[in-house]
Amino acid sequence: MMSHADLKVVVIGLGYIGLPTAAVIARTGASVLGIDVSAHVVETVNSGKVHIEEVDLDGLVSGVVARGALRAATQIEPADVFVIAVPTPFADDHAPDIGYVLDAAKTIAMVLKAGDVVVLESTSPVGTTEQVRDLLAELRPDLKVPGKSNGDSPDVAIAYCPERVLPGRILVELIDNDRVIGGITPRCARKALQFYRRFVRGACVTTTSRAAEMTKLTENAFRDVNIAFANELSRVADTMDVDVWEVIRLANRHPRVNILSPGPGVGGHCIAVDPWFLVHADPANTPLIRTAREVNDAKIDYVVERAEALVAANPGERVACLGLAFKANIDDFRESPALKVALALAARFGDRLHVVEPYTDALPASFDGSGATLIDVDSAIETCGIMIVLVDHDVFKSVPLDERADKHVYDTRGIWPDQPRAPARGAPLRLAS
Repeated sequence: MMSHADLKVVVIGLGYIGLPTAAVIARTGASVLGIDVSAHVVETVNSGKVHIEEVDLDGLVSGVVARGALRAATQIEPADVFVIAVPTPFADDHAPDIGYVLDAAKTIAMVLKAGDVVVLESTSPVGTTEQVRDLLAELRPDLKVPGKSNGDSPDVAIAYCPERVLPGRILVELIDNDRVIGGITPRCARKALQFYRRFVRGACVTTTSRAAEMTKLTENAFRDVNIAFANELSRVADTMDVDVWEVIRLANRHPRVNILSPGPGVGGHCIAVDPWFLVHADPANTPLIRTAREVNDAKIDYVVERAEALVAANPGERVACLGLAFKANIDDFRESPALKVALALAARFGDRLHVVEPYTDALPASFDGSGATLIDVDSAIETCGIMIVLVDHDVFKSVPLDERADKHVYDTRGIWPDQPRAPARGAPLRLAS
């Protein structure tokens, strides 16, 4: 493969994964073009700014844009490597939607040439990379694609390499984490491996595209099942009038026990979505994975029910919902259980509800007409008698007991273990999650 300075890379999709990936590649000296359907995103990136919250991303993007290593556009151009990093949502029946992936493949087909490498990074159902291959073969019959070239050496390489990063640590983990690279053929995997070795310090392990696709889904289904155990345990602890956080802390002293922390549900673009891809593909053999998804989704309704009871029992008090993001210290609200809980409470209690979310300047449009308002944490402490903790942002953890001792608290994250705890059958001062 050519030198860093000569390599041209196109990254399709400049979201939470695509933009950091494009910036990291650009830092190696490659010429990177980011493609996005949003003119606002394109304009933002080309001005050296970012439209998402991620540690150190603003400085990196500013630097590579200033050097001319990264630019953005809405129209594709020829390149040597194409990275697809677009969303893969699911429909109301949990059927995966790979429409954005196939649209990206159609776009690539317009400029694809012999020698190019196409890598799908979007989390996808098993077999999606082969569908991308088939679509490229259909749209570009002049090119020999892997597995469709009748024994001839293919003109292009096609592979799957899923991201496995943690929001808040994306730039570090894009480089340091191991990568699984699945090729349509071993030769495709080797070509993609050469590309990822340019910026990945972690181990790069090659396999088939199907194995790589299932690996990504397996990782997130595993985490979902373990979180479901913690969330189910929290409900049992409520019934038994026991502090679930203490139980977990004590149980984890066992050398072979490592229970995760419960919360108001599971959110984000991976864990709340990916297990459904496995269930949809093989419903007969995934009862545990399905049940875990149902347990975690049901936890949201459970939290809403308990929060509504607390608010209704204290009709004169203003309510503060602390957090909307799906995890701590980020601005990502995708599939966020905190957002869903806050919306449900806003629909019922209107202008009694106030939202504290330090990672946004305005409430999402879904709150329009509800009467809910966005306030800061100090205003919440001063004016709200009920505090519902939905996200464990660091700023919330920093609130000392003397500023909240007189509050009615529903702590779904266990960040205030010193909060006075009332009997489960009484009007609660602190509720476990």
